[in-house]
Amino acid sequence: MLYLVATPIGNLKDITLRALEILRSVDIVASEDTRKTGMLLKHFDIQKPQMAFHEHNEQRAGQRIEDLLKQGQSVAVVTDAGTPGISDPGFTLVRRAIQAEVDFTMIPGPTAFVMALVLSGLPVHSFTFRGFPPRKAVGRRKFFEVDREAPHTLIYYESPYRLDGFLKDALEVFGDRPAALANDLTKMFEKVERGTLSTLLASLPQQTKLKGEYIVVIEGAGKDAKGKPEPEPEDEDEEEEV
Repeated sequence: MLYLVATPIGNLKDITLRALEILRSVDIVASEDTRKTGMLLKHFDIQKPQMAFHEHNEQRAGQRIEDLLKQGQSVAVVTDAGTPGISDPGFTLVRRAIQAEVDFTMIPGPTAFVMALVLSGLPVHSFTFRGFPPRKAVGRRKFFEVDREAPHTLIYYESPYRLDGFLKDALEVFGDRPAALANDLTKMFEKVERGTLSTLLASLPQQTKLKGEYIVVIEGAGKDAKGKPEPEPEDEDEEEEV
């Protein structure tokens, strides 16, 4: 069996009992970063052999994992933090397992963008997760243009080194919409800043040390020129209250 195991995004207490059970039972752990996973395993007194499985060896390592599974061994796949396949290696392995008719499942757990969305204070009933945008400004603005008219709350990941450029381009494409910046979620210095894109951008110079991955949540389109929410259409089929 192949297990895609979600691991804590910061606070190790967020590991699930089922994740610990699976990590203790498998034959080998395929890790995005064996050093970081080694620290996680050591913390919970789990002794298992590891193999590297990351974006630079995904095809080669994926073939090895498939071979191990066909030999009857069980493999757990983990990333640095969070859920495998969400802006991390895992998708190609799932496709490989389907094609090879190998049994696989997922051990659910923390996902950073879901936590950021809930804490943002922006609408959660409909959202679009877009992952990391292109690194260069031209590509990033084109990436944003696809979402400019989308009515859903938009969620992105970004590096601290490109956060300033990200916010400037987002402001140019989307206008000054309500947004939120989330960082260090579940950790001691967890922080969620809320405001408009312009206020969040203005606050960046005051932050002398930007580190860690950021989640940017931006309100979707759907407001009129005065900034008021558009009225929801009436449901003609809705029955009158008795």
